[in-house]
Amino acid sequence: MKIEICANSFESAKNAHRAGADSIELCTELSVGGLTPSHGLIEKVISELTIETHVLIRPRSGNFTYSKDEFDVMLRDISFCRKLGCAGIVSGFLTTKNEIDFERTKQLIDAAEVMDFTFHRAFDWTQNPTAEFHKLKDLKVKRLLSSGQKSTAIEGISLLKELQDISKETVEIMPGGGINAANAVQFKKANFQSIHFSATVKEQTFVEKPKVSMHSDSLFEEGIIATSNKNLIQVIKALLA
Repeated sequence: MKIEICANSFESAKNAHRAGADSIELCTELSVGGLTPSHGLIEKVISELTIETHVLIRPRSGNFTYSKDEFDVMLRDISFCRKLGCAGIVSGFLTTKNEIDFERTKQLIDAAEVMDFTFHRAFDWTQNPTAEFHKLKDLKVKRLLSSGQKSTAIEGISLLKELQDISKETVEIMPGGGINAANAVQFKKANFQSIHFSATVKEQTFVEKPKVSMHSDSLFEEGIIATSNKNLIQVIKALLA
């Protein structure tokens, strides 16, 4: 079984590489579900590491319905990734009714060209997952990253299994969301080909909190850096061996 690490920094990507992960989804800002990383970070990972790298193309947090200008940014980021030789991109586009925007998603796939295309967890907002999944089959996406429309993939495993049956191996179903050492093996037993997790540990960088907070949202704790932990990845990798 393959494991993909949601890597939010060069350190996370390097730890995933050293731990023997099969691939990474490179992004930033895990607290909002992930955003597109900087070009500098993408280039550093591609030039210095050999791990298979899929880049998240999501220009902002909030919903998954983007403006014309935001869509242009997405296409530019995809072009940059393609020129660098990234293995794939992870993206998606919904309508205002939270249905998969077929035409916009097709444009993203076409822009990716030879790179793998993974449709991300925007899928978990759709109202009719079975019907929407058939759109992804028609679009011939490489894989779907999903938590089965639940907060965690283990809670949504029934829908993930259903989608896997519908797929008939045309679209790979990659469970992601809350996967850890306590539940990873259940996905292997359910015959999924791969899983997606971050193996995150938190490190407080401040001796004491600063006088002026740089966060506007009181729910965020100041100064937390989240990185993928090599030992946690290796523990889960050993469980799946």
